[in-house]
Amino acid sequence: MYGNGKHETGEGKFEALFQHASMGILVANSNAEILLVNNFLLLQFGYDTSDELAGKKIETLIPARYHHKHVHHRDHYIDNPKPRPMGLGKDLFAVKKDGNEFPVEISLSNYKTREGSFTIAFISDITLRKESENAILKQKEQLHEINKKVEELNDELEEKVEMRTKQLQDILHELEMSKDELTKALSKEKELSDLKSRFVSMASHEFRTPLSTILSSASLVGKYTESEEQEKRNKHIHRIKSSVNNLTSLLNEFLSIGKIEDGKIRANNIEFNLKEMIASLCTELEAIAKPGQHIHFSHTGDELILSDPTLFRNVVTNLLSNAIKFSPEGCLIEVDTQVTHDGIILMVKDHGLGISKLDQEHLFERFFRGTNVTNIQGTGLGLHIVGKYIEIMEGKIEFESELEKGTTFIITLKRN
Repeated sequence: MYGNGKHETGEGKFEALFQHASMGILVANSNAEILLVNNFLLLQFGYDTSDELAGKKIETLIPARYHHKHVHHRDHYIDNPKPRPMGLGKDLFAVKKDGNEFPVEISLSNYKTREGSFTIAFISDITLRKESENAILKQKEQLHEINKKVEELNDELEEKVEMRTKQLQDILHELEMSKDELTKALSKEKELSDLKSRFVSMASHEFRTPLSTILSSASLVGKYTESEEQEKRNKHIHRIKSSVNNLTSLLNEFLSIGKIEDGKIRANNIEFNLKEMIASLCTELEAIAKPGQHIHFSHTGDELILSDPTLFRNVVTNLLSNAIKFSPEGCLIEVDTQVTHDGIILMVKDHGLGISKLDQEHLFERFFRGTNVTNIQGTGLGLHIVGKYIEIMEGKIEFESELEKGTTFIITLKRN
């Protein structure tokens, strides 16, 4: 543990500290020469014995590019020594025997004996803390990008509302002599206003939850600075990533609505293997299923069909995601596809919450959510988008549902 020989100042006053300390410690004389080092410091810096450091300048443990400045600072400290942290507000680095650098925190203290004045340095490796801080900075950057996307989306929606409001005002002016037409226009304007209000209300709630999760987790990650707390840091980093994915899904739903209303989405029919696509989707979505949930897929008939694979995939993904979301743990979810001479039939069946008779009348409306699922996260846009996609594909969607017994969706497409 000690340097060259037993030093009375080290053996008498610092032996217990050296034996039990869990950080690197060194003692240097007034000439900035290393006298004593503990085993923890040897481990930190990759040295085998204290003899390798004894008698060397303390700059041996500092990257060469900092030597000139450090000599000035340590001479100043030796002239006016007092206990204090080193390099407040600055990033400090040390260098190992093999030349690798790592970030450190250093606290200085001093004492005097008949032999002279001595300085004690307590050195902590803060590599893990710096990695956590960098992770937090990265998450903050991602959060900034998400906020930027949300602002852009709000601006886009505001522009659409303004544009359509102006269109309605022009219609009102042209049809002011026609009471029936005027009533229709006023009704349309009110619908747009209600739509905007519902969007603002829904978005403020749905965005607030993941954003709050991101902010709280980012704050908590910074508090876990010890190496044994890595599991806690990983937990909060996972929560941040999950919330970012939720926000991305929400933004995609809003962007899909805008494209549908602008007529930018059209069916692009190509030949693809229906069975392979659905089987792959079922495997993919089982990864997010609740404990005990299982997706059973069956197919009959031809496997190759001519349709729009992107729209078809989005429809199945939405229906399966809803089945997982609104079914309890341990439930079976059934997916069945049939390809006949005349058409293509897709069935998705769950045994979950079900839909009340009253709610069934509004199921495909924008922003509509069932009265029994208000405590489950969602925008109320998914089935509306599915209905629009089926229209674009010139198909038909039907469903059967009963409260607490589950829901079955049946989609029928003509075979091209």
